[in-house]
Amino acid sequence: MSFEDIPVPIGPVYEGERIRAKQMYVELGGPKMEKHFELCKVVSKKEITDGQVTIHGIDLKDMEEGSTHPIGIFVEVAGPELEVDLEAVFERRVHEFCNFVNGIMHLNQRYTNWLRISKTAVEKGFNSFQLLGAVLIRLYKAELPIIEQAQVTFFTNEKEIEKPYAMAMEIYDKRDERARTIHDEDVDMFYGCVLCQSFAPTHACCITPDRTSLCGSINWFDARAAAKVDPKGPLFEIPPGECLNELAGEYTGVNEMIKKRSLGEIDRIYLFSGMEFPHTSCGCFEAIDFYIPEVNGHGIVDRNYGDVAINGLPFSAMANQTGGGKQMPGFNGISIQYIISPKYQQYDGKSQGLNEGIETVVWMNKGVKDRIGEFLPKDLLSKIATEEEVTDINALKQWLQDVNHPIVETWAEALAEEEEEEEWEAEGAMVPMGTVGMTIPGVGGSGGFSIILKNCKVHAEAIIIKKIGPKGKKKK
Repeated sequence: MSFEDIPVPIGPVYEGERIRAKQMYVELGGPKMEKHFELCKVVSKKEITDGQVTIHGIDLKDMEEGSTHPIGIFVEVAGPELEVDLEAVFERRVHEFCNFVNGIMHLNQRYTNWLRISKTAVEKGFNSFQLLGAVLIRLYKAELPIIEQAQVTFFTNEKEIEKPYAMAMEIYDKRDERARTIHDEDVDMFYGCVLCQSFAPTHACCITPDRTSLCGSINWFDARAAAKVDPKGPLFEIPPGECLNELAGEYTGVNEMIKKRSLGEIDRIYLFSGMEFPHTSCGCFEAIDFYIPEVNGHGIVDRNYGDVAINGLPFSAMANQTGGGKQMPGFNGISIQYIISPKYQQYDGKSQGLNEGIETVVWMNKGVKDRIGEFLPKDLLSKIATEEEVTDINALKQWLQDVNHPIVETWAEALAEEEEEEEWEAEGAMVPMGTVGMTIPGVGGSGGFSIILKNCKVHAEAIIIKKIGPKGKKKK
C-alpha cells in the first residue's frame, strides 16, 4: 500500500491531532449542521466499482475558507467473508482512518460526525474528497483484508444528503432495535473497544448487551462479530469473570481489562453507576449524564443540543469536563441506547430507594426525550422536564414537586444528612453552605478526599487541597 500520490502524510501517528478554528480551512458536519452521517454497508461485488469515489455536491477545493458544510460518507464494501453484523464496526473505522490523515480531525460517528480540514493540508494540495476517498479505500483493504472491494460516496449538498441521511437513520434504528433483544445475563462474554484511545489514552469501552459503546455505534452483536474476525484488533473479548456486585455491574474481568488498558490509571468500574467508580468517558460519547445536586437528580444532554442545559452549561463545556478517559463521578459519557436499558444507572437509583435508575433523571433536552420517549416508563415520561418546561435550575425543584417526580422521595433523607453534617463545626473553618459529595478525579470513587459544596458557583484559577485534622467538637 502506497500513499505517494497523496500530498500529506498518512499514518496512525497523526491520530489525536487537534485542529482549532484558526487552523481550520473548512468544517464538515458537527453541531452547526442539521443533517450529516457516515454509513457502511456490505453489498455484493456486482454493486461495487472497486476504487470508485463519487462526490454529490461541492468539492473541497471549491469550498470557501472558514465555511461549514453538511457531510455524508457512504462506504460500500464487498467480500465473501463479510457479514452484515460487521457493518457498524467497519463504519466506526471511518473515525480512525480519517484521523490517519495529517491535517484532518474527525470526531464522533453516525449522525453526529464532525470533521475539520486544516489550511495547511489544503495548501499542500489535499483539496479534494477524491483524495480522502482514495485514502479510505486503501486503508479499508489493507487494515481489513477480508474487504476485497470498496467504494466511497460523499454528500456535501443539503438537498442531496436528505435521502441517504434518511436511509442511514433507518439502518441505525434497526441495529438499535436488535440490540434491545438481549441482556447481560443472556451472554457469557463482554467486549472491549479502544478505537478512541488516541484522543482518550486511559479510556476503554466495555460493551455488554445492556451497555452499548459510548459512541452509540457499536452494540454487543457488532463487537462480537468484530472480535471474531480480528481477535487482535481494537475490539476484543472481555471474559466477565466473577460478578462482585450485580446491582452496580462490577466484574473482575472488566476491572482487569481497564487496569491493563489504562496503564494502571484506573482499576475499578461500576458499569451501571454514574456516581461511584463510573465508566471512563472518551470524547465521542453521544450524550452526557450529569448530576444536579440542587435536586439530587440527573440531567441528560446530547451533543446536538446547541443551548445551555439546565445546569447553565453547554454540552461543549461539560464534554471537556467529562471526556479524555477520565473517571468523573457526576459527569458520565453515555450512548442514547444505554438510556433505555433496564440497567441504566441502576446502582444510583436503587441505592436511593427508587425502582430503577431512570427515575433519577429529572431533565433532558427535548431532542433526546422525543427520540427515546416511547421506551421510557409511561408514568415517568411527563415528569421529566425539558427546556420547554423548565429553563432555570431554581425553578426545577418546584416543578418536580408539582409533578410528583419519584426523586422527591429522596429529598427527606438528603435533608436529614445535611442537618446532621451541620451539627459539626471544625475550629477555624468556614461552615459550608450546602452539600455536593464527590471524589477528586483519579481517586476512582473510593477513599481520597471529600469535597463539600452547597448552592454555589465556583470559579478558581487553582484548587489547593490540604489534609486537615479530625473534626471539631460536636455542638451542644
